[in-house]
Amino acid sequence: MPIQRRLPICQILCFLLFSLAAFQLLSPVLAQTGKVTENAASATSSTLTDPYAEKLIAAAIERTTHTVRYDGSYRRISYPGGDVPADVGVCTDEIIRVYRALGIDLQKEVHEDMRRHFSLYPKNWGLKKPDTNIDHRRVPNLQTYFTRKGQKLAVSQNGEDYRPGNLVTWMLPGNLPHIGIVTDRRSEDGLRPLIVHNIGAGPVLEDMLFVYKITGHYRYPAEKTRRRRNE
Repeated sequence: MPIQRRLPICQILCFLLFSLAAFQLLSPVLAQTGKVTENAASATSSTLTDPYAEKLIAAAIERTTHTVRYDGSYRRISYPGGDVPADVGVCTDEIIRVYRALGIDLQKEVHEDMRRHFSLYPKNWGLKKPDTNIDHRRVPNLQTYFTRKGQKLAVSQNGEDYRPGNLVTWMLPGNLPHIGIVTDRRSEDGLRPLIVHNIGAGPVLEDMLFVYKITGHYRYPAEKTRRRRNE
């Protein structure tokens, strides 16, 4: 009888000792697993979260609520902060207005860079000096500026390579340069981001990323500058 009373106690003690040993063996593995999980979550968060891009996209989407008549004629405008009348404009004017909503004046930024480095900019229009009325409204000049002051990114046929807030340029039929901004909205099949641009009917949100030949892919400001602006 005394032995029968002691057997359950021995079994309990053996079970507790075994559990303790198993926990000590597994605890480093569990701790490492926890670190991997946390790191993975952090990486995902940093990849998906870009407050600056979110602001750019919000400003771009807001532009689609405006009625704008397509008109690229030369106009004299004030400097800095100058703009053509609100009810007219072309593709570049929409980009300029989007960035102005975030406090960046591309008219001023492009002019100051052209003034210092005029020889690095295209000579497509026969100008011999910068012109604050029109320089920032020309796609090739914006391409040069974004390459110099932002990030020039790879061009591909993979929609996943075009991150929200990026800028894309195209060559339209008739050798007409064009520009738009990538949003976080997706095409119906989910394969492409939608673009805010003005190709003639005012600012619209469309699935047109691969409709025309892509000539450039940019991110502006560059990542380091974005992080400073977000802090």
